[in-house]
Amino acid sequence: MSIALWVVATLLVLGGFLYFRSSLLVTSIGLVGMFAIGSWFDIVGPVLWTLLAIVLIPFNLAPFRRGVLSKALLGMYRKVMPEISETEKDAIDAGTTWWEGELFRGAPAWKKLHSIQKPELSDEEKAFLEGPCEEVCKLMNDWEATHELADMPEHVWQYLKDHKFFAMIIKKEYGGLEFSAYAQSRVLQKLAGVSTILASTVGVPNSLGPGELLQHYGTKEQKDYYLPRLANGQEIPCFALTSPEAGSDAGSIPDTGVVCKGEWEGKEIVGIRLNFNKRYITLAPVATVLGLAFKLSDPDKLLGDKEELGITAALIPHDTKGVETGRRHLPLNVPFQNGPVRGKDVFVPLDYIIGGPEMAGKGWRMLVECLSVGRAITLPSNSAGGVKSIALATGAYAYIRRQFRLPVGKMEGVQEAMARIGGNAYLMDAVTSFSTKGIDLGEKPSVISAIAKYHMTEKLRACMDDAMDIHGGKGICLGPNNYLGRGYQGVPVAITVEGANILTRNLMIYGQGAIRCHPYVLEEMLASAETNKEGLVRFDKAIWGHIGFGMSNFVRSLVLGLGFWRFTSSPYSDSTAKYYKQMNRFSANLALLSDVAMGVLGGSLKRKQRISARLGDMLSYLFIASATLKRFEDEGRQKDDLPLVHWALQDTLYKLQESQLALLDNFGAVGTTMKAIMYPFGRIAKRPSDRLDSKVAKILLTPNASRERLGQGQFLAPEGQFGYLEQTLRDIIAAEPLFDRVRKAANDRRMPFMFLDKVAAKGKELGVLSDEEVALLQRAEQGRLQVINVDDFAHEDLIAGKHARDVALAAAGKQNNAA
Repeated sequence: MSIALWVVATLLVLGGFLYFRSSLLVTSIGLVGMFAIGSWFDIVGPVLWTLLAIVLIPFNLAPFRRGVLSKALLGMYRKVMPEISETEKDAIDAGTTWWEGELFRGAPAWKKLHSIQKPELSDEEKAFLEGPCEEVCKLMNDWEATHELADMPEHVWQYLKDHKFFAMIIKKEYGGLEFSAYAQSRVLQKLAGVSTILASTVGVPNSLGPGELLQHYGTKEQKDYYLPRLANGQEIPCFALTSPEAGSDAGSIPDTGVVCKGEWEGKEIVGIRLNFNKRYITLAPVATVLGLAFKLSDPDKLLGDKEELGITAALIPHDTKGVETGRRHLPLNVPFQNGPVRGKDVFVPLDYIIGGPEMAGKGWRMLVECLSVGRAITLPSNSAGGVKSIALATGAYAYIRRQFRLPVGKMEGVQEAMARIGGNAYLMDAVTSFSTKGIDLGEKPSVISAIAKYHMTEKLRACMDDAMDIHGGKGICLGPNNYLGRGYQGVPVAITVEGANILTRNLMIYGQGAIRCHPYVLEEMLASAETNKEGLVRFDKAIWGHIGFGMSNFVRSLVLGLGFWRFTSSPYSDSTAKYYKQMNRFSANLALLSDVAMGVLGGSLKRKQRISARLGDMLSYLFIASATLKRFEDEGRQKDDLPLVHWALQDTLYKLQESQLALLDNFGAVGTTMKAIMYPFGRIAKRPSDRLDSKVAKILLTPNASRERLGQGQFLAPEGQFGYLEQTLRDIIAAEPLFDRVRKAANDRRMPFMFLDKVAAKGKELGVLSDEEVALLQRAEQGRLQVINVDDFAHEDLIAGKHARDVALAAAGKQNNAA
């Protein structure tokens, strides 16, 4: 054996051990074996054996490694790592890690993904969706609510209370529905397809609010009093967190509570004097009980030795002296109940604190834990439901609407936009189903919730833009027949609330993900904070595990970048196999780049927001692609759905690739080096082709099983706009062969597909249509006109606000005088 051959063989063996993540001991034994082979061939002598011993022995002798190497590394680690604030620590500790942690390890276990039970509804949940949920959709008139009343009608409010829509999260022992997170998501999707106001009003009490906080942290007395009243609609809750000076940076709220003595119901007690000024609080104008977050201090040390207790959450009845509610904000002409909450010198007992006095100062942890659940349900579900309904409506409209003698949906430019709507509708439903299943399994997915909130609301924005482009004038003219306009106006609300999207992408997703999902970083941080011997032992185990992990991901990224990703494992050998294999490569890249970024930038990484955002994009897109593959598996791998699956995965993985390349292009010499390792032969993921766009668009244009699955669960009753669209689509399709028959009989090849009632009369006259066929053409024409026409109004009908009331009163006065 030649020296060169032995060196190559040794490097390949070492690379193999690192690729497959063998232990230090196994790797060391393997190297000793290769050196023994080298000695047999007179290649390795005493010098090389000595060098090997110098390298291997210190690492394998744990006491020496800990006392010398790890101790030195611990000192360096403490110098470069920034101090974590209490709010950051609470945010890190609050959540749990689920599938996203698997994606961070560089080698996803796909069997683990597909072993997760698919989400399903109970019989009770199905009955609710088919009964009360369907009924309230019929009752809701979004134009009336948005334009005429600036609120839902009273009978809709009452129906929601009577049927416990605000109590989906409340346990049955308190009179609630106790629905799964998945069921809550399906309810919100259905409501969102009808009205943003309706979905928002139902979503918030079942998300971050008193009900959720009480069940987890409330005292027995608080639970027994409030939860039954919340369940039956006696109490309407809100939660006041955001202040003018503190939006996404909720940890810096200026609202204060001071522990002091004061008078309460004629007696002097120890309580809290509150001063607060909140805004953007959903349901605040109509709420009867306010959840309130504030910073609590105890200057006289009436509760203990600590003066600054920290963020605290309390329940305040709206009629408490000094509390001001009732005024409203107007969020972009989508007037769900939202407004300010103010309080000056409001004195309340200590037992108003959620969980009682012992929970003073623990409010931030409470909020982060609950928000990590609610953020994964409400806005992602509302967004997914909106896009699902938009997909069906846009497909139907694009077939019914004709230009240049053909349905506009057959034009390639329109099909490009329709493909984005259809592909994203499939993907978004997959993400909400998968993430809510995690919650139902007991997870508190802080990272997943940030991913779902950011990406689903951004996809809603993109799909609404595409739908408006396709509908044209139909979309921009508001009125009872416009099913897009108010949703389009309200999109920025979803982008802004529950963590503004810029902050969520640039700071939250990767900021939490890098610490919570990385297999070693959090343990290193916790161990480095300990000053005893046990801390050094923990740090030693974590840091050397981390080093081995990094070396493994370097080898994996190098090998997979050379094209060997094509030979990695996939649970299936069909057309989806390439996506699993590409994700194996991207997962290794994410793990390696995370370690490189943390190693090069240290604590300054959280200030390098563009790098953090792009690393977060990689994690997000891996999760989104996983959810899409999981949906395809859960639904029985329906062959007809493959265009939707391929579009969603190609678009997602292409965006992942581009985020990664943008990171490398903006990471200096380090990025150039990493790019050479990861992309030696250029890009591997391609965006969806024109042909695939066309296949997805065709699914939306005509009734079929894939289209039905795409819109599953949405409100499609004949009484609703979308149900009418669906019926008209079917009528138009059925009318086409009748139209062709009449045109042929009349020998008029240029007869336009319009005035179908006249076409029916002509067909009757020529004797080529039956009475039933004439009726069908007449009904199709009536539906066609309703679908393509837009509303118009008298000038006085468009005047809003105080001026409109004055005009109406003046007109009424003139009529009375005339009488």
